[in-house]
Amino acid sequence: MMSKSLVRVYRAVVAVIAGTVLVACSSAAPLRQSTADLSPDDQAFVALREASRQNDEGQAASLAARLTAYPVPSYVEYFVLKPQLFDNSGHANTDAPDDAILAFLSKYDGLAIADRLRNDYLLVLGARHDWRNFDLQYKRFALDDDTQVKCYALESRASRGENVGDAARALLIEPKNYGDACVDLISSLAGKNQLTTDEVWQQIRIAYEDNYVQIGNRLADALGTERPDDTLLDMAANKPPLLLARGIGMNTPSHQLALLAITRMARNDPAIAAATYSSIVSALAPQERAIGWGTIAYQASLKQVPGAVDWYRLSVGAPMSYPAYEWRVRAALAIGDWTMVRWATESMPPTLRARPAWIYWHGRALKTLGDPVGAAADFGLIATRYDFYGQLATEELGSQITLPPRTMVSADDIRAVRDLPGLALAQRFYAMNLRFEGNREWNWTLRGMSDRQLLAVASYAKSIELYDREVNTADRTQQEHDFSLRYATPFKDIVERDARQNDLDVEWAYGLIRQESRFVIAARSGVGAQGLMQLMPGTATLVARKIGLGSLSSDQMSDINTNILLGTTYLAMVYNQFDGSAVLASAGYNAGPGRPKQWRAALPKPVEGAIFAETIPFTETRDYVKNVLSNTVYYAALLEGKPQSLKVRLGYIEPTD
Repeated sequence: MMSKSLVRVYRAVVAVIAGTVLVACSSAAPLRQSTADLSPDDQAFVALREASRQNDEGQAASLAARLTAYPVPSYVEYFVLKPQLFDNSGHANTDAPDDAILAFLSKYDGLAIADRLRNDYLLVLGARHDWRNFDLQYKRFALDDDTQVKCYALESRASRGENVGDAARALLIEPKNYGDACVDLISSLAGKNQLTTDEVWQQIRIAYEDNYVQIGNRLADALGTERPDDTLLDMAANKPPLLLARGIGMNTPSHQLALLAITRMARNDPAIAAATYSSIVSALAPQERAIGWGTIAYQASLKQVPGAVDWYRLSVGAPMSYPAYEWRVRAALAIGDWTMVRWATESMPPTLRARPAWIYWHGRALKTLGDPVGAAADFGLIATRYDFYGQLATEELGSQITLPPRTMVSADDIRAVRDLPGLALAQRFYAMNLRFEGNREWNWTLRGMSDRQLLAVASYAKSIELYDREVNTADRTQQEHDFSLRYATPFKDIVERDARQNDLDVEWAYGLIRQESRFVIAARSGVGAQGLMQLMPGTATLVARKIGLGSLSSDQMSDINTNILLGTTYLAMVYNQFDGSAVLASAGYNAGPGRPKQWRAALPKPVEGAIFAETIPFTETRDYVKNVLSNTVYYAALLEGKPQSLKVRLGYIEPTD
């Protein structure tokens, strides 16, 4: 293991002062503590949090009884109350104790934890259809970031006679977020004729397409008398060839069940689905035919099946899921059909069409098709954004990537924010490795701050080595910026040493670390990746053996020196496999080298790096590559002190032989 004297420490140790206020102190111990390192009360608090997460009312009450003098009573009380609002399956408990909830909301009014309980309570009130009290609480819900609460809010408005169909259509795009509330909204609006039967079927198809079959089956209740029986729905979801073998009747439910079956078949094998669909498509109405081809084309695009774009050409006029619309553009980009790119972007729903990605690619289509004025108008809409598409648009307008003017904050500015109670409470939670609660308190404190105040908080976070908070806080500014905070460079001597030793650009190494861990030393992903460069144990062990480090302990994997050395070495290994392409290597670092090799082999012809990145089938890897390269460009501008080009770094990707 590396010497402790070499280890840079990332920590905000906190001490309890007068029972509630916490301050940052020594930086001589790691932020992440094991449960055994915590005091008995802190251990009980962490256990209480887990009991609350599991909605274990009895265990929560038992643990809370041991914490009568705990210095954060609001969270103790919340963790006791929350299991009384939901059952073990996470469904709202309509018998939740209103008096206790209202007393808590009054007692802790204005605090982040009160807004969290209000979120929970709104789900209870919505489940009761208690719209009067729901509306009273909804007016005070500050974050308003819960899709289910938004669904209940629309249902409340509909109960007063408002037509909320358009608002519902804009909201109902991701079934994974629906829960009980959005299913209830769809049923309610269908009953009020604010959503048509065809739109309900579309929602069921989208759920089936995303593999949320149970949600889709619950949505079928909104069909009323047209609802198929459970046997047919089960057949469509789990035995689609069997359902299609029964034949397609003349009625709408029979047609829609056939489309559900094709949707499910396409998830498994788009080519077989297309062959099967060709034999039955004549029995469907024109728009129904287009719907089926659209869902087949979407799944084929994800799997890079030849013919996907041709099936998309048959989807004209079909209402589709947002991902299916997006992949229609990507399929056209992959073959360089800019006429289709233009049509596919212009055919999107307005809320989707307004996203930066599709503004950019629409602009590129206009430029390629001979409309430079229209293209420039598109690029101008997004060129002020500090992200991947903003950078690309800036270059399309003839400029290189530069940093905005730096706004400096004073020591007085920092002193004015450093003692805010929410920041102190966040630090306590970070010291206990409760990052969810810590981030909630930190972000709540930032609400309503000016850019200068945000930069002061980011500077304070830097001073106590909370680098992820430094980055995320500086990232919020709108007019005044400090990119030295937004693109932090901690551990610089180690990163520079190991990057150069492996012939990597320092800015690329920083761009990747920023995306992987936001400089949280103890970061651990849900699949077990560890440390600043988020190495999987197997990968770390392989690289360690290759460079002669031998076996590794978990602590060594999170050690700064060891993690950066292994991460940069592995990145260099991947980079060398891909002919010096940062796009392919970044994709390989995230998804494993085998997948970008497959994606590259499937290319019909050489493509721009930006197009390759846009057409990566995995959402996580696609976003990862774009973010890493965007980060890299800003780090290069910061470290090299001169304008940069994202397009040059993206380069071109050649198909393999």
